[in-house]
Amino acid sequence: MIVPKFGLGTFRLSGQTVIDSVKTALEVGYRAVDTAQIYANEAEVGQAIAESQLNRDELFITTKIWTENYAPEKLIPSLKDSLRKLRTDAVNLSLIHWPAPKLGVSIAEVMQALLEAKQQGLTEHIGISNFNIELTQQAIDSIGLQHIATNQIELSPYLQNHRLVGFLQAQKIDVTSYMTLAYGKVLNDPLLLEIAAQHQVSSAQIALAWALQQGFAVIPSSTKREHLIANLTAQEIQLTKDEMAAIAKLDRNAREVNPEQLAPLWDE
Repeated sequence: MIVPKFGLGTFRLSGQTVIDSVKTALEVGYRAVDTAQIYANEAEVGQAIAESQLNRDELFITTKIWTENYAPEKLIPSLKDSLRKLRTDAVNLSLIHWPAPKLGVSIAEVMQALLEAKQQGLTEHIGISNFNIELTQQAIDSIGLQHIATNQIELSPYLQNHRLVGFLQAQKIDVTSYMTLAYGKVLNDPLLLEIAAQHQVSSAQIALAWALQQGFAVIPSSTKREHLIANLTAQEIQLTKDEMAAIAKLDRNAREVNPEQLAPLWDE
């Protein structure tokens, strides 16, 4: 697996809040941080990493290219700008944030520009985010399967995306799960609370353990030290086959993130 199993998400965090979150996460043991151009927090993430005084080679940094930078003449300059903000010569992973079919994005063109960034040494690995099966196949066809490290997609007990996950795992493309807690909606689920009580942990830890046990990488965010630590310890939880089967039944195809102009036609 190329993508670290556990990382810190920074979506919706800004200013001092994101600096504190990243610094605390690195302090308690996180070594992977996920950001994006559209989050407008790359500079703060870079500052937090610099202030942590960890060696760059200990960290795995992911950023995502925003749609306005997809044109071949814009992608590499925009990534170089991200690198300046993140205070690094290269990130470990760069993703195309959304396929944006309604904006007329050529998958082949944007993937080739991203591959060029990799060949220039600006990013160690490249991948995609929010791609359905058809568009993932287009990405594979345009630059080769060996260059696609992951597809970062929304996955939670309420949105299990079996067809897409099955396709990605068959292709040996890492699955990165974001919104694993569905904006907190799964935290009060009676089944997850019941399983959590059995394991003497929280429902959040159970949701993360469910994702990890399927081989997904996860990138939950938090601003609280105790939650950051608790999320990290979800890696130690082993759910039984019966518990995993019960959680599988929670799937309701409930999607939290679906921007009309950017999202593909999802695989049902």
